[in-house]
Amino acid sequence: MGVVFQNLFFPKKQAIIFATKGVIAMVMALTIAMSLNLERPYWALVSAIFLQLRPQSGLVIEKAICQIIGTIVGGLFGILLLTQLILYPYLALGALALWLGVNSALSAMVRQANFVYAFAMAGVTAAIIVLLVMVTPAMVSSQSIFDIAQARVSEIIIGSVCAGLVSHLFWPVKVKHLLQTQARSVINQTLHYLVIELDSKGSHENRHQQIDGIMATLGSINEDSSAVRYEGPKGPGRSRAANQLSQKVLSLLALIQIIGRLQRNHEDLITPTLDKLISKLKHVFAQIKESDDFDYCAEQVKTLRKELTDYRANTVCDSPFESHMLNVSLEVAADLTILLRAYRALEQRDKTLLNAPSMLTYRDPLAGIIVGFRTALVFSIGAFIWINTGSSAALLIMILPVIFSIMLARIPLAILQVVIKRLLAGIIVATFVTIFYALNLLSQSGGQLEILLLVLAGPYFLGLLLLADQQTLPYGLGFCIPFTILVRPSTDMSLAFSIDYTLSSAMAIFAGVSILFWIFQLFTGPSVQLLVHRVFKATYKDLLEINNHPTPSIWYNRRMADRLIRLTNYDQGSHSRVITDLALTALNLGHASVRLNSICENLAGNTKLKCLDEWQRTLADAFMLATKGKFNNKFKQASDNLYEELAQTVDDSNQLEAVKGMFIRINLTFERSASKIN
Repeated sequence: MGVVFQNLFFPKKQAIIFATKGVIAMVMALTIAMSLNLERPYWALVSAIFLQLRPQSGLVIEKAICQIIGTIVGGLFGILLLTQLILYPYLALGALALWLGVNSALSAMVRQANFVYAFAMAGVTAAIIVLLVMVTPAMVSSQSIFDIAQARVSEIIIGSVCAGLVSHLFWPVKVKHLLQTQARSVINQTLHYLVIELDSKGSHENRHQQIDGIMATLGSINEDSSAVRYEGPKGPGRSRAANQLSQKVLSLLALIQIIGRLQRNHEDLITPTLDKLISKLKHVFAQIKESDDFDYCAEQVKTLRKELTDYRANTVCDSPFESHMLNVSLEVAADLTILLRAYRALEQRDKTLLNAPSMLTYRDPLAGIIVGFRTALVFSIGAFIWINTGSSAALLIMILPVIFSIMLARIPLAILQVVIKRLLAGIIVATFVTIFYALNLLSQSGGQLEILLLVLAGPYFLGLLLLADQQTLPYGLGFCIPFTILVRPSTDMSLAFSIDYTLSSAMAIFAGVSILFWIFQLFTGPSVQLLVHRVFKATYKDLLEINNHPTPSIWYNRRMADRLIRLTNYDQGSHSRVITDLALTALNLGHASVRLNSICENLAGNTKLKCLDEWQRTLADAFMLATKGKFNNKFKQASDNLYEELAQTVDDSNQLEAVKGMFIRINLTFERSASKIN
């Protein structure tokens, strides 16, 4: 509560600007909606409030577009449902529950919060239209159905447009600045991790804390990069630069694992040359990490890359492992060079980096089914209460909790409990403010719009101050939305001045969110073990087909990014962090496979290596065995067969030695990973 009082009575400048912009957007939305004589203009307010959750211009515009599209789709479905099933109300409610479940399940298949919101609006808009028609069945006609749908869609679109205009015109905050901050953060985190990974005395816990931070920041970059394209002609370029940056961070994580694990687990394989190489890398990474000068950092990496290239060209390695590790170090330097260029491209256009695609969301149908079932169940319970009580206030159980069910589905259960409790606290406060402040004053205002806006501005401003801070956001959301629905600002507020109706509506909202809390408790979804297994199974399939794509490294990184984020989240409560280690191993194996195929193409030319496909299958099988704590010699045998075939085909001893070193290293990785599971 200390943070709440701090944000309310000693707000930061950014929070004051955020709240001011929010109030302006809401005043515009309500004024326009009332001037158009829309029946329920307060839905325009609700629309404007939801768009305030992320204040950056690009994000607001993207959410407004998603909200408008979702609203139109939901409106069309609502009209279709009513025209077909208006005579069969129970079938209509069942179809509506199914529609909400489908949209909720689909929302679980996307990562960006704005796209999740689009599905939420598609479901809830249809629900609002159908339920408002069913409340007054005696007045139903084709014209009344169309009028209600048109009004609901218009109200939500007005709120979206007003929020977008205010975000763009008043104290605009740009996504590009947010991305630049996130890029600096993830580069610093990555460099710090590189130093820690190469420190033989570094702790296991410290390494994984850095990994958790990197993956969290990459998740934010991935989520926000799509919105920056709405910020001027350079926006699409910045979006692709952010994607390139994410790609190279993943590649660096895959590569540096090789050197770090070698130091910690196989000191006997470290030759004097490798020891000198690791010390050099550690020294350069530490220097770059401590510097804020981009040009200095770029020059240091360029020098490192040149030194490694010259050394590799002029040195005969003492062992296959040494040759392989030199190649790995060169790739680290090359990826770090592109990483820095990608960061610079966020500020200055760099056409050579503008071809990186965005990361792909990992889609698990099982998780989607659970999310969809929960939302449909919340709606069905609300429908049951409404049918058996006949209370129009019970309709609110079928609207707000459904929105929250979709929007909160990605939050871990432990955090979700806290979020819903804070929402409930906000609802209680909104009820008291509505009864003892807003309605008390508005009943004496004579229905003047100016008085209405002045009375509402204060509570909204305070609620938006809470929305501006991630810690207090649930309090602000729990206050602003119910406050709007309980006050119901409109040209005719006679119903709002009924204390009985206001209390019953507040109780319905509170009961609906409480029901949602217990449904999340009862239906937690698949176990972590099952979800992890399904992620590893999907990765196994990707390892089988990785080299069937034109740009295999990019294809694999795009698919692995979201999986890594999910796996690190699943694993954060674990002490051993074995799931995270296996996820990083999977990332590394994909890159190793791509490198091997590239080497084989360069060495063998058009000659088809018979053992290469078998080696790839054995690699994927060995990974799945390792995730189950098992290990056998099939991968070693497949590697020996491929090496013998290569030796008979080509004469390049340096590359052959590097390939042999790679096989040794991967086999050691499988053996070590399996032992950790046990």
